[in-house]
Amino acid sequence: MTWPIMTVSILLVILSLALSMFVLLHKNRGGGMSDLFGGGMSSSMGGSSVAERNLDRLTIIVGLLWIVCILTLLALYRWAPTVG
Repeated sequence: MTWPIMTVSILLVILSLALSMFVLLHKNRGGGMSDLFGGGMSSSMGGSSVAERNLDRLTIIVGLLWIVCILTLLALYRWAPTVG
């Protein structure tokens, strides 16, 4: 395994743990599956505190970085020389 693959793999593990923690830190706002189909119109994002908005932003940023790491690993494995 080459050093770029190892580095991105370690970063992916760290980002996966951080993303899991950020998702678990979110406040429960919805009513479950009924929100998916338009049943949860009572909760609005307008009443969110600054900390919740920052947590939302951090979760989105970490999620995007997580996707970039996965795509980078895909590219590295595709163009890495095969041994054997």
